[in-house]
Amino acid sequence: MRSALTLVATLLLGTGATAQGCGGSFSGFVDGLRQEARSMGYDAATVDGFFANARQDQDVINADRRQGVFQKDFISFSRSLISQNRIDNAAIYSQRNDATFRRIEREFGIPRGVLLAFWAFETDFGQVQGNFNTLNALVTLSHDCRRPELFRPQVFAALELYTRGDFDPNRTTGAWAGEIGQVQMLPGDIIENGRDGDGDGHVDLKGSSADALMSGAQVLSSLGWRPNEPWLQEIVVPDSLDWSLTGLNHEMSVRDWERLGVRARAGNLGPDRLPASVLLPMGRDGPAFLAYPNFHVYFEWNQSMVYVTTAAYFGTRIMGAPVYDAGNPSPPLSGEEVIALQRKLEARGHDVGGIDGIIGEKTREAVQTEQERLGLPADAWPTRDLLNRL
Repeated sequence: MRSALTLVATLLLGTGATAQGCGGSFSGFVDGLRQEARSMGYDAATVDGFFANARQDQDVINADRRQGVFQKDFISFSRSLISQNRIDNAAIYSQRNDATFRRIEREFGIPRGVLLAFWAFETDFGQVQGNFNTLNALVTLSHDCRRPELFRPQVFAALELYTRGDFDPNRTTGAWAGEIGQVQMLPGDIIENGRDGDGDGHVDLKGSSADALMSGAQVLSSLGWRPNEPWLQEIVVPDSLDWSLTGLNHEMSVRDWERLGVRARAGNLGPDRLPASVLLPMGRDGPAFLAYPNFHVYFEWNQSMVYVTTAAYFGTRIMGAPVYDAGNPSPPLSGEEVIALQRKLEARGHDVGGIDGIIGEKTREAVQTEQERLGLPADAWPTRDLLNRL
């Protein structure tokens, strides 16, 4: 989980201490962290004990640099993550934690499928939580100059957890990016949204499924989840639809979409007045979904378009939705072709969110704009024909 940094950890950095830069000597960097922690009011013994064995971890840097999995298209990515085994395990863990899920549904209005999908993808229901030393991961990524503003506050959040007895700098392990526990929360998220789900007086996201699930629900709620509303639904769209109306940057009421011929593939669409967007992850010839306001909350958990769409869809699948209709979309561009496309789009003045070979929402919006300009079906799915024309 990578949620918005409206965190206690961020507040800790607002105590007047001057944040140091990134890079340089690693030992000198850690010394600077120590000084900053003491300036926040932590006593020297606590600070020294926390940072005593902090080490740079090259494996963390390597993991941060290789996130090519997000270059996959929706069909390939979703099929790689959603297996019959995971569907079967979701049913088992749903029943095993039924009381917790019922409590979440009462308190937050979040269906269990939403959290089961995250739980499955993040740690296979708590079975694979990561073995990176969390403090080393956070300090390494803070020292690295790629995204220090994201990770630096988390070092001090971990220090705060340490003072509470809920973090061991030598033994706490998790994902390479510093997330901890069964639903992978950063230390600042734990401070802000951690919930004691099993009533033992501690928030143990590694060992307690109840704590992890309640905390995950609290995070989604804090990020704006609208209780008892849908999030994503597979639809059938008419060939006559104006494709330029599709995409997350275009929104109409469910009633208006129905008037244009959009219908649910199974069951009924959401309430008539609910705003929604038509999402075509692989263009007009591929799968089609209606994305409701709750879908946008997913981007506060993870900013990858393909991950978010897959997690949201898997949540509906767990709740009984059928396997999506894959259709017959145009073949996806290779990573190198996407990079070439993004360069061409940037040259035309579009903000594509960076040249990374990943088709995110900004790249899709730029593609749609160029499709309209060229008189092509504006479904935001980049094709080789578009690449050649640009």
